[in-house]
Amino acid sequence: MDDFLAARLQMAFSLGFHIVFACIGMVMPFFMSLAHFYWLKTKKTVYRDVTKAWSAGVAIFFATGAVSGTVLSFELGLLWPKFMEHAGPIFGMPFSLEGTAFFIEAIALGFYLYGWNKLNPWFHWATGVVVGISGLLSGILVVAANAWMNSPAGFDYIDGQYLNIDPIKAMFNDAWFSQALHMTVAAFVSTGFAVAGVHALMILKGKNVAFHSTAFKIAAIFGTVAACLQPLSGDISAKDVAKRQPAKLAAMEAHFHTERNAPLIIGGIPDTARKTVDYAIRIPGLLSFMTTGDFNGEVKGLDSIPKEDQPPVAVTHYAFQIMVGLGMAMVGLALLYFLALWKKKNWLKSNWLLKLFVLATPMGFIALEAGWTVTEVGRQPWIIHGVMRTADAVTPMPGIAYSFYLFTGVYISLAVIVTLLLFRQITMVGKIYDSSTKVPKS
Repeated sequence: MDDFLAARLQMAFSLGFHIVFACIGMVMPFFMSLAHFYWLKTKKTVYRDVTKAWSAGVAIFFATGAVSGTVLSFELGLLWPKFMEHAGPIFGMPFSLEGTAFFIEAIALGFYLYGWNKLNPWFHWATGVVVGISGLLSGILVVAANAWMNSPAGFDYIDGQYLNIDPIKAMFNDAWFSQALHMTVAAFVSTGFAVAGVHALMILKGKNVAFHSTAFKIAAIFGTVAACLQPLSGDISAKDVAKRQPAKLAAMEAHFHTERNAPLIIGGIPDTARKTVDYAIRIPGLLSFMTTGDFNGEVKGLDSIPKEDQPPVAVTHYAFQIMVGLGMAMVGLALLYFLALWKKKNWLKSNWLLKLFVLATPMGFIALEAGWTVTEVGRQPWIIHGVMRTADAVTPMPGIAYSFYLFTGVYISLAVIVTLLLFRQITMVGKIYDSSTKVPKS
């Protein structure tokens, strides 16, 4: 394997695993805190039981997120020293602040896990909220650093030198808000549907129905509300990308030719040689309207981008279609769930609705991975958009291919261990907690 390719694959693989651990770690504390709040208000033991079960999950993902994140920090320094040499002083602030947020999160989690029956009940609950807020801030700060790579700011690039550095301007770059919003909502969608799906499966199996029904409802509400908000954040992101990174938008849509009244392409197989998209559904003018607010607005195609600056079209387009397709499927399921809550309450006890949630369990995380593929692959060939190329930033270590295989094995092992720990935690619930099959009144 080529060293340059191995370095990029190792970084991609590490990020692909870390993003799942990080998103669950960001969101689960809010699920836990809401269940805890209901326990304090109602004194129904099922809410206490759900809180304690989820707190164990939070601890597991905090540990795995910390491990996988530490590996990434080493990889940035070892595999991308030229990038870090120049970029570090510019976008280092969000990473420093993320470290502070992580430190606060660790302290608050310690208070929370060991504070049962020792701290004031509401102070104890507040420490759980702090875990969630600090975790969420950690994620937003890391995304701000990534957004800087898509929208460089806070410096002047003169004769190959990075001058007049302004870390505040770099952190609050033009892309940070849209990326942070889209990523945060995606974390709630993916985690909400995954957790709801697991509990739906346990309900279908008839195991500790009272416990799992309560947990399912909390997770489902978070996931479905976030799913309905995601298209709005996606629209904000798309408009921002159209303005700053027209090459990325063109690759996402497989839009080869600059034109007005540009159609929105759904599906299809891009043919880069013929510059066409076969078997696609086209909605006339919709892409123009979505990006410019005018059905006759001009949308830049790949023909306006120098060939050496064009992203890989097929990978970016397919990843974008997967993200959007799964996102809309989850919106559809969310609307069904809202209809059940509002008008069709008998659906809430039906197996078919629970089975749909079980099928949706991995959808959010697949969409999440696809979205990050769009973000990273769509920026190529740049690591700092318009400033530094990826090929100029990487300095692969000798024998990096072996390192790639080693780290791949480590991450796969970590994923297996986490899965086994969570499976053990879920199956133990039925042995530890009340196995009543009555769903408690909410």
